[in-house]
Amino acid sequence: MRYLHTMVRVSDLDAALHFYCNLLGLKEVRRKDNDKGRFTLVFLAAPEDETRSAQEQAPEIELTHNWDPETYDGGRNFGHLAYEVDDVYGLCQHLQDNGVTINRPPRDGRMAFVRSPDGISVELLQKGEPLAPAEPWASMENTGSW
Repeated sequence: MRYLHTMVRVSDLDAALHFYCNLLGLKEVRRKDNDKGRFTLVFLAAPEDETRSAQEQAPEIELTHNWDPETYDGGRNFGHLAYEVDDVYGLCQHLQDNGVTINRPPRDGRMAFVRSPDGISVELLQKGEPLAPAEPWASMENTGSW
């Protein structure tokens, strides 16, 4: 048995792709439109995982967009997605500069939480050792839930 993917329902596919691809840096690896079922599936991978062979497929995120409007709430009810990042401060600054709220700032130089446009909690973990505490993160309070 091997882990394949996590499915996340999204209400606005363009907003979700902007968040996951343009801001977080994931890559779209495949897409399937199902006219009969009226949905689109988009599979995303982290850049370092994108080049793995089919036999060693890395876990992916499956964005499921149902074409008929639905309301999704309680995105945290399944837990969160987690990504290891090269520079937690730099990514948080990039996200914040693009309108994303940093719900749990990386005060410890190691961990931060943000939310996708659909309320999915995303944990960002510093690769390797934590970075030295730095402002504005070291004194930033939590915002909302994460």
